[in-house]
Amino acid sequence: MKWSREPVVVQTLRSTAAATIAYVVALQLSNEPAPLTAPLTALLVVQVTLYATLTTGVRRVNSVVVGVLIAIGFSVLVGLTWWSLGLIILASLTVGHFVRVSEFVPEVAISAMLVLGVTRVADTAWDRVLETLIGAAVGLAFNFLLVPPVWVGEAGASIEDLARRMRRLLLRSGEQLTSPTPPELAADRLHEARRLDHDIAEVDAALRQAEDSLRLNPRVKEGLLHRVVLRTGLDTLEICTVVLRVLSRTLTDIAKVRSTDEPLLRRDIGVALQELLGHVADAVVSFAVLVTTQVSENAEAAEARLAGELAAANASRDKLALVLLEGVQQDPRNWHLHGALLTEVNRILDELDMEHRSKRLLEELDRNAREQRERYPRLARLRQRLGWDRSPRP
Repeated sequence: MKWSREPVVVQTLRSTAAATIAYVVALQLSNEPAPLTAPLTALLVVQVTLYATLTTGVRRVNSVVVGVLIAIGFSVLVGLTWWSLGLIILASLTVGHFVRVSEFVPEVAISAMLVLGVTRVADTAWDRVLETLIGAAVGLAFNFLLVPPVWVGEAGASIEDLARRMRRLLLRSGEQLTSPTPPELAADRLHEARRLDHDIAEVDAALRQAEDSLRLNPRVKEGLLHRVVLRTGLDTLEICTVVLRVLSRTLTDIAKVRSTDEPLLRRDIGVALQELLGHVADAVVSFAVLVTTQVSENAEAAEARLAGELAAANASRDKLALVLLEGVQQDPRNWHLHGALLTEVNRILDELDMEHRSKRLLEELDRNAREQRERYPRLARLRQRLGWDRSPRP
């Protein structure tokens, strides 16, 4: 079902299950009648991806343990009052920086406050520490035994949705070329292009989650290749959005220097550019489909569609170049703006070019492999001796 693939839903269900299991286990092993520290720790430790659990789990455990120990000390000495609450927050935040739990410093204070709130004077400090370790163990084991889902599909859908929004903007920009276009309407297209920056940020967040879900995941055989394909694909679309914003700015500048009853461009130039933008719009979507397609047969079909759209766009680009040259010779006004239009479309086509993309993929894969060898030289030598050092290729 669709709701079961939502990260928020998955995280909620997994956290609930891990906290409940931690409480049940702690009831069996701890002397406390209500060992709430165990589910608290499990709730903080368990993450939506296995990689995030492994990379943040240790720091989270440290932050929770430190907070629990501080709360135990305060509960034994002074209990819970308004001034002891202030002191425990101050002490927790200060100690959190010293134990180097990085971004989890606030969780030291949160753990201390929660434990102090549910804890009267404990029989022994070891009961709370035991509960913390039980919760941490359950949280870490939960993602090992029940491997989190891979979020590549969600990231791919976000990339394709971004490409379709770019396509709509390109088509709408083309529709205004052969008719009188007030500067306000052209400015609306420019603002729409600028809003794509926010869309890029949302897609990037979804892609980071997908990249984390691929790391150290036993379900995925070529996680590095998937990550590089998606990341370089998003980088390309991000460059295209920047160029599209510049293109929209150029059209806005043209609208400002034309009279309100004049078409934005001469009819033959406008028709040629509209045709070109239509092919570029389709090529952007085909590119997004290609980088998000994992099945080889579908990838071949997507590659064929992209090649066809790029060929048609290049032919339209050459036609537009001739029409622009003729137009400049007849009317040299604003020649620099007309030349900018051609340059900007050329830049988009260059970014979508398949040879350019293959080169970037190889460079990125080689860079990742080199960084891996430099970071873990002994492991790299061992893999080379065993014949396991096979870098993935697109």
